[in-house]
Amino acid sequence: MAKHHMICRRVGKGALFAPCPPPARWPKTWARPPYDSPSSFATFGLELERNTTSPGHVAQRFHLIVACLLVAGHAASASPCQFESQGEGRVAAIVDARSIRLDDGREIRLAGIEPTATTKQALTALLAGRDVTLRSSDDTPDRYGRQNALVFDGESNTSVQAALLAQGDAIVSAEIADKDCAAALMASEAEARRQKKGSWADPSAIKNAESPDDILAGIGRFMVVEGKVLSVRQAGAMTYLNFGRNWTRGFAATISKRTLPAFESARIALKSLENKRIRVRGWVEGNTGPRIDIRLVGQVELLGANEPTGVRP
Repeated sequence: MAKHHMICRRVGKGALFAPCPPPARWPKTWARPPYDSPSSFATFGLELERNTTSPGHVAQRFHLIVACLLVAGHAASASPCQFESQGEGRVAAIVDARSIRLDDGREIRLAGIEPTATTKQALTALLAGRDVTLRSSDDTPDRYGRQNALVFDGESNTSVQAALLAQGDAIVSAEIADKDCAAALMASEAEARRQKKGSWADPSAIKNAESPDDILAGIGRFMVVEGKVLSVRQAGAMTYLNFGRNWTRGFAATISKRTLPAFESARIALKSLENKRIRVRGWVEGNTGPRIDIRLVGQVELLGANEPTGVRP
């Protein structure tokens, strides 16, 4: 492979793009930031917008991404998402934007992502008729009988989820519990957002917390909202991160009492978020004002004071 045609990513503060070096020269400083870092509890999401992409182009981009990441993989002992194998199979059908059916009848739900308008098209280009390996920490089916897993094309060390995220054809969800794997998926999605790839090219991808009506229009959709937390208040078993002065009609992120231990374990004091700029993502619910229920630490990201809106990974 011609190394000058491949692009590598530096994950962390200050993105760097460069030709992929051979493993012997892979910079030791290109380390993945710790997931527990206060500056890296991350959230990625956007309102699902349409962005047409040809299947052939999607497949070409995927192969380039995989080729580059495979070179990087030789420098590490294993991919951070190499969970226990839960079997193999051939893709017989793309059921929907996040589910595939194998030739043995099993239905697989792609773990770790939320789909965008282009996800199903991208999946079709990447996986139709392909042999895949399934990896996860648990093969227990969900209530719909689907097996949740990370999907790997053949013997690739790069999951299909990571490829979709790197293309801007999917959104990171916060469901992956393994910190290293979650950080790797977040890094793939962050790079696409930084480069405004796929759905991230839409300037309305990130909603302004000061415009609650825009957010309220997205009830039932997975969205990302960012703004300044004006107050943190507790009412009963619920903590409210209020982004508006009118608590009733303004946008707020809600955190139930049962979720507080997770934030404590991550050393995040909710009260410390007051007067800070943050980004939250999740499913928009409607009351008198728009709400996003925070159930996982990964749905929240602290933004630096001097960082431009909508750019931070």
